[in-house]
Amino acid sequence: MAATLEAESTLTDRYQTTVPETVRRALRLGKRDKIHYTIRPNGEVVLTRAATGDGDDPALAPFLGLLARDMAEHPERLQAMSDDLAQRIQTLVGGVKVDLDAPLPADGE
Repeated sequence: MAATLEAESTLTDRYQTTVPETVRRALRLGKRDKIHYTIRPNGEVVLTRAATGDGDDPALAPFLGLLARDMAEHPERLQAMSDDLAQRIQTLVGGVKVDLDAPLPADGE
């Protein structure tokens, strides 16, 4: 079973806090990004990165939300990636260069 990461922060007198580095990295948060809070009936709060809106795939945010909820509700299902799988992935895509900011070609390929 994969290890659970934990972090904590302190509220200031104005009820503000700094998001710990481990949380920022896990959610891939940058400056000015928004955070979404889901408050469950049992008092548990799930913190996720808020959808950015314009230009987003309308199916991606709900799918990622589904994954986040499933991981939060069933952490026992999480598994570490095996070294063999990581090596297979590296063999397949290790030399591929990708510019995530480059526009897609008109034909979408």
